[in-house]
Amino acid sequence: MRIGELADRACVSTRALRYYEEQGLLHSSRTAGGQRVYPQTAEDRVRLIRELYAAGLTSRMIATLLPAIDARHVGPELLGRLLEERARTTAKVAELQAAGQRLDVLIALATHPDSDSCPATLDQAAATSPAP
Repeated sequence: MRIGELADRACVSTRALRYYEEQGLLHSSRTAGGQRVYPQTAEDRVRLIRELYAAGLTSRMIATLLPAIDARHVGPELLGRLLEERARTTAKVAELQAAGQRLDVLIALATHPDSDSCPATLDQAAATSPAP
């Protein structure tokens, strides 16, 4: 299939497909006229690539991971890297939850002002406030 058809089927831009090729994540052959031609399996590959990006992986990590996925075997070194990525994601989630709690304090202060003075810190106020 040609690049435009693959882009439509996989719901990505042709620019994204070219980028995936530049990164070694996707492969095509060329017609005599130089147009890209993808196998039918490319649609599933593009969806997998998008899921891996959505999981927070970099193109370099995805390029390393795809052959392991194809072989249905992830070695110990790659598993270690995936575990590190998972820990990083978990830490990021905790940071976002803390940010949400700070915003809850600000929203509570804005919607229910009282005679109490402003808290010294939003973290301190979040610890003493009931959950919204």
